[in-house]
Order: sequence, then structure tokens, then C-alpha cells
Amino acid sequence: MKQEIFINSSPQESRIAIMEDGLLAEFLIERKEERGIAGNIYKGKVERVLPGMQAAFVDIGMDKAAFLHASDFFSVPDDVQLISTSGDDVEFDDAPKPVPSRRLPLEKQVSRGEEILVQVAKDPLGTKGARITSHVSLPGRYMVFMPSTKHIGISRRIESDDERKRLKEIAQSLGTAEGGFILRTASEGRSKREIQRDLSFLTKLWKTILHKSEKAPAPSLIHQDLDLITRTIRDFFSTDTEQVVIDSAKDHRRIVDFVRHFMPRLKAKLVLYSETEPLFDRHGIEEKIEKALDRRVWLRSGGYIIIERTEALTAIDVNTGRFVGKRDQEETIVRTNMEATSEVVRQLRLRNVGGIIIIDFIDMEKEGNRKKVYEALKNALKKDKARTNILKISELGLVEMTRQRTRESLENQLLSPCPHCDGRGRIKSSVTIAYDILRAIKKQQMSLENGKNIVLRLHPAVANFLYDEKGNSLEALEREINHKIIIKVSEELRHQQYEISTS
Repeated sequence: MKQEIFINSSPQESRIAIMEDGLLAEFLIERKEERGIAGNIYKGKVERVLPGMQAAFVDIGMDKAAFLHASDFFSVPDDVQLISTSGDDVEFDDAPKPVPSRRLPLEKQVSRGEEILVQVAKDPLGTKGARITSHVSLPGRYMVFMPSTKHIGISRRIESDDERKRLKEIAQSLGTAEGGFILRTASEGRSKREIQRDLSFLTKLWKTILHKSEKAPAPSLIHQDLDLITRTIRDFFSTDTEQVVIDSAKDHRRIVDFVRHFMPRLKAKLVLYSETEPLFDRHGIEEKIEKALDRRVWLRSGGYIIIERTEALTAIDVNTGRFVGKRDQEETIVRTNMEATSEVVRQLRLRNVGGIIIIDFIDMEKEGNRKKVYEALKNALKKDKARTNILKISELGLVEMTRQRTRESLENQLLSPCPHCDGRGRIKSSVTIAYDILRAIKKQQMSLENGKNIVLRLHPAVANFLYDEKGNSLEALEREINHKIIIKVSEELRHQQYEISTS
């Protein structure tokens, strides 16, 4: 897979496009005044403890109190295999299961007014405040350091048994009393020295955070996570990346320094873009971003998918469209569904869709074909860094899945509700508005003074419909109410707006 990273930086915002085989796979944006707080560490003060919800609200200095659930006192990522580290007997094992009877109720662990050190797990979304955890994790280039646990883990995305064995031995030799850690996918193929350097940096950082938190008042920011550009380099830049193109000399120098320190072998892949044509225009990225906001996404075969967001979930509908196939209907359907699997996953990543997702594949008669499409969808999801949970295709062709929600969707970041349709996505037709106006005039006829004319101010499209299609209706209404109706076009009015007055 050919991966390229394009970074467009300005004083107002940073935009990052991650391209895979010429397609826009992920688009990230961070505006200076809207910088996310996920990953930041705060010293907060407990405002309320709700025993019935096993949750607490914590003041971390934001407009809305942060939400802390009892389960967030300890958590382990689902895609990590842990190594037990009890004494010197270290071996691979499943993630330790919390014992419910040993977990104290939240109200016995924290109390109102108590000061606690927490990390933001999820940015505020809509009307909800940030979600926080007391289980701090500090991500580095090759590992995630976890001070509150003694466990060591290896990302399940590293599939080679030999490599896992090698990393297991390195992990065992680097075990530290300061805490546990997870070796990230980026640690694959890295030397012990590189991984050890990462661990040393993170343990020193943790000591600095602890020292600062002892003196700081609550609420206050103790540690701010890296900005979007540096995080992207840390998380996405690898040996598989062909190039990273940056159009800001200042950010280019900053990234060069970061890469020189953490991944010096990749420094040659950093490119400073200095052409007069904007970087995203040069590579056709602006057009791809616009398409990422469309409801309909065309497939290469001629089929398409429709993406609809609701309050509770996101629905994705797969259709054959212009694709008619060559042999039989079942083959056409299966080919369309198979092509849709990779496109659906790409759109979920690109649009950063989270929460409950329902995918409506075209109905397939054979169980074997349903299984084939399901396996293709599972394989496509391996590219997705976000945690997902997927159920098998039902007999109706539906797939139910969830996807980790960590930040606002692309739609929420770039769009706002339509003022014309109040966010519904549709407006009244010219026909409907025209009939509404005729009824409104008729309703007012009893209060009209004799000899007065009725003046209508309308949007041009509605005025044209009344003139062209309903001219006879207007004349009939004038005779019925015994008043002349004068139509005036107004570009200032919205499609659904109209004004009725007399002259």
C-alpha cells in the first residue's frame, strides 16, 4: 500500500490528508481556537458523585464538567495482548479480568471536593462534556506508557509470531517499577535501544507530571498532548510512508527536529513544499474533501453507497446503481457488496464516524456469499486504528457494528445545520409553499379593507410557480375575495419565507 501524508498549515488551522493508493483515507483538522483536549492531563476537583450511575462529574476548568465513570478507573485496550508480570515469571496471558467483588463502589473511592489527577479520553461532543479517566497513558513513538498498571502488552496488529516473540523478550528485559507499557505497532522491527529510549523519555515525563501536579491548584492543566501535526507524525509516519509533504517552513523545521530525535532514519522522507499553487489543490485533495461530505459515494463498478446520519446511529445503504453485471443477479449483488466493504471502511475512517453503525448490504440468497462479504469487511477494518465491534450479517443483509468515537465527525467539524431547513436536510417544495400562501390569503380575507390590494413578497422560485402554473388559481382567488393580488419577487427571502401585506 502506497501511503503519503500531506500537511497544510496556516496560522488559523492545520489540515492533514493521509492518502493510501491515491485515495483520501483520513482527513484531520485542528483549528487554533478549537484545539482538542483529548490526551491532556488535568488536576481536577470532584463536583458531584452519582452512586446510581456509578459516575462522577469533575471540574477540570472547562465550560462543562468532565464525566468520570467507575469503569474508567482501570481499562485495557481491546486490541492489546497483555503479558503477566508477576515476579520474574513472565509469560503471555489474556488480559486480567477485574474481579467485581473487589471493586469498591465509586462513592467509596472519590468524594465531593476531592482533587484527582485525570486524563481526557474523549473530547467534548455536542452537549456532552469531556470523558476522563484516572488511568493515565502517555503515548510515545513505539509504546504507550501506563503508570497505573504493572502489565506489559504487545499490539495485536503485529501478526508475525517471530516478531512477537522478539518483542516479548525486549519487553521483559525493559520492565520497570515506574509502571507498565504497551508496545505499539510502530515497534515492529525496532531495536531494543530505540524502544528503551522511548521508555526512558516517557518515565521522565511522568515524573515531571507528578511533580507539577503536587504544586498546582485544582482545576488546572498539568500536561498538554502534542498538537495535531506532531501527533500525526508520531502515529502515522512509518517506513511504509513514501513521503510527508509540508507547506509551512516553520512546521517543516519543527517536524524535522521531532523526527531527528525519534525516528532519524525517516528524515529523508520529509519534503518542504514551496510551489505557488496550494498544496491541496496541486494533489486534488480539496475536491476529495468536498466529496467526503456527500451522502452518495460511487463505487468503481457503478454501484454506490448512501450514508445517512441520525441522532442515534449512522445508516449505510449499498446499491447496485448502474452496475448490471454479466452473468446472474446473485453474482452482481456479491460483487457490489464486496466492493462496498472496503469503501464503507474508508468512509468511516475519512468521516470519523463513531457510535452505532448499521450497514444494509444488498440481500444475498446464499449463506456462503454472506460469510464471504462479512470476512471481507472484517479484513478491511484491520486498517482502521479506531476500535470496532462487528456482528455477522443477518439474513436481511444487515451488519450491526460499533466504532470508537474519540473526536467530532468530519461533518460536525466542517458543516453546521442548514438555516433554511433547520437541519432537517430538506425544505418545502415550491408547490407546497404556493398552496400555503393561497390558504393564508384566504384566511385573512375577513380582515381586509375594501379597495386594498394584497401584496405578496416571495422567493423567485415560488413566484415563478404561481405566475406560470397557478395563474388561473390566483385570478379565481382574486374574484372570490374581491381583492387584487400583487406579487413582488425578493431575493432576500429564503425559499420558504413569504410576506403578506396590503397597499
